[in-house]
Amino acid sequence: MSVKGAELELKSLPRVSARRRMADRTVQSLVYAAFVIAIIPLVSVLWMVVTRGMERLDLDFLTFSMNGLSSSDEGGGANHAIVGTLQQVGLTAVMAVPLGILTGVYLVEYGGNSRLARVITFFVDVMTGIPSIVAGLFILAFWLLALGFEYSGFAGALALAILMMPTVVRATEEMLKLVPNDLREASYALGVPRWRTICFVVLPTALTGIVTGVMLAVARVMGETAPLLLLVFITDAINSNPFEGPQGSLPTFIWYQAGDPNPQAIERAWAAALTLILIIMLLNLGARLLARLRKPVSR
Repeated sequence: MSVKGAELELKSLPRVSARRRMADRTVQSLVYAAFVIAIIPLVSVLWMVVTRGMERLDLDFLTFSMNGLSSSDEGGGANHAIVGTLQQVGLTAVMAVPLGILTGVYLVEYGGNSRLARVITFFVDVMTGIPSIVAGLFILAFWLLALGFEYSGFAGALALAILMMPTVVRATEEMLKLVPNDLREASYALGVPRWRTICFVVLPTALTGIVTGVMLAVARVMGETAPLLLLVFITDAINSNPFEGPQGSLPTFIWYQAGDPNPQAIERAWAAALTLILIIMLLNLGARLLARLRKPVSR
């Protein structure tokens, strides 16, 4: 085609009207404005937590507990709460993540439109909307009152697992649906069993998205306070055994210190809030780094 013919063809194409260009720019401006409006509260909250929390956050705060100190005393720290939070969330992840991933795998790879899959999906939807206090009351009635166990970090982890599991199931389900069926069919064509296809083709392909969903679930349960007040109780001493006795946690520590009118307690509450945010950020960064470094295993 000659240059003249190309110019004639371009001229024959319909031009975008000024009205459409104006509408496109208006919508873009509205989207950018909505983004700015949505991010302003987030930035303001982070700025306040960082500026207020840095005034008290130091090595002593991270390595000392509040054992033997009152809320009006200087010093003290949240070491007992940090230890409790890490142990409780770790137990929660051990219980909720494998079960949630296996449930998501069943719904996508095996369940189809079966009756059991529909029932599971219904209960996952119901569990997604359960308030945290209801999960705490359920474990309180069943684990502590009916079975006779005492306050412990494990009891709190049971309630947090109920809250964490639906998020993991949904994240796994959505990520597995995004895996192209061509990968599954190619694996089946080579004679690979379904379970090996899921373990070595489907799951590695969706690993990054699943890890992101798991970390979102971890971030949600790490800040829950109501179930821990009911099941873990509050202590100022370090309890390294999550299966026996009350145990501290960062959410309950923040709640307790923020409710005290003493300036020292308020400073500790801000520092604990900043510590909780930093722990969640470090866990997210570490999980994303591991997910990207891990390469799918070829079999």
